[in-house]
Formats: sequence, C-alpha cells, structure tokens
Amino acid sequence: MSSLDGTIVNVPLPVIQADLHFSQASLTWVINGFLITFGSFLLLAGRLGDLIGRKPVFLAGLILFTVASVLCDLAQDPILLVAARVVQGIGGAVSSSVIVAIIVTKFAEPVARARAMSTYVFTAVGGGSVGLLLGGVLTQSVQWHWIFFINLPLACWPPFWGGR
Repeated sequence: MSSLDGTIVNVPLPVIQADLHFSQASLTWVINGFLITFGSFLLLAGRLGDLIGRKPVFLAGLILFTVASVLCDLAQDPILLVAARVVQGIGGAVSSSVIVAIIVTKFAEPVARARAMSTYVFTAVGGGSVGLLLGGVLTQSVQWHWIFFINLPLACWPPFWGGR
C-alpha cells in the first residue's frame, strides 16, 4: 500500500489542485508530505519494532496508514489533505520498516524465505507502477478521492492481520 500511495497521487494532481484550490507551490506538499515523513520515520520505526515487537508495530502502522487514507479521502481543503498525507507517510514508514524482519524470522528455510522476499519485492515494485495506472483510471472513471479509498479493501485483507 505504501508503494502504491507513493505514486497513485501523481496523475490526479492537476484535478486535486483545481478541486481543492491548491497553489502550484503548495501542491507539491501532497507528495512531499508523504515522502519526507516516510523517509524520516523508517529507522525510528524499525528500532521500535526491535524493542516492542515487529507484528504490533506493523499492525499499528497499517492502522495509522488506513485511518490517514480515510482522512485523505474525506479531505475538502488543502490543509487536511496535506496533514493526512503526512500521517499516511508515518503510517507507511512504521508498517514498511518491519516487513523484511518479519519475513526473515517467519521463513527459516532458505527456499521459502527467498520466495517470500521475491513476493515482497515484486509487490513493492509493482505497487509503484500500478499506482500510476490506477491513479489515472480512478480519476477518469470516478473521482480523485477514490485513489485513497483503494487502501481500505487492501487494509482489510485477512493476510495483513494474520488470517488467510
């Protein structure tokens, strides 16, 4: 979800600018707010995962990211959208920082670990590519708010919570 949201907002930026009356200078914060907080909180969140446990940190990040996505979806002014994107970046960093450690500890067998890491990397890289396409499709077919709504079904998907 983090890699998807890193790019999904790029295509509908002109529509967001017109709809929420962003200035050109402040529009960059829709992207930068997410990226700066994401990069800034990765190490801190990884250390937090070492101290209190990786799964609780992952789930906390997932919840924070999802709540922020809902706030982005409901945003009717520029300040709320940028603030929600900042929180989304923090949630993305918190959940992403512990994923590799979870994979390494859950898959002890080298072949299974390699398969899990390959799946993770494919998903992370693919999310960025799919985000650009999906951002355009959702903006053209529905409206730009749906680029953030897409995170809700993903966050409610049972494998994220330890289910099947």
